[in-house]
Amino acid sequence: MQAFLDYVVKGLVERADAVTITPVERDGMTVLQLRLHPTDIGKIIGRKGATIHAIRSLLQVGGAKKGLRCTIEIVEERPEEGSDSP
Repeated sequence: MQAFLDYVVKGLVERADAVTITPVERDGMTVLQLRLHPTDIGKIIGRKGATIHAIRSLLQVGGAKKGLRCTIEIVEERPEEGSDSP
């Protein structure tokens, strides 16, 4: 499922080299943590969340065919607080 997500996301974003996907196991479910360049987050979420909802649906259907439970979590990298403080 990670390869599928990688293919779809890299096809949608401007900076494909900044895409990283990290699988994490939680409560019997695989959570695919998606990290992107900040300018590409809006493209993956889409208008009113339509794009990310469609990707999640396809991922769940594909996972169900393989007997897996998985979902996507977009991880936003935030700058450390206090790093630009005077």
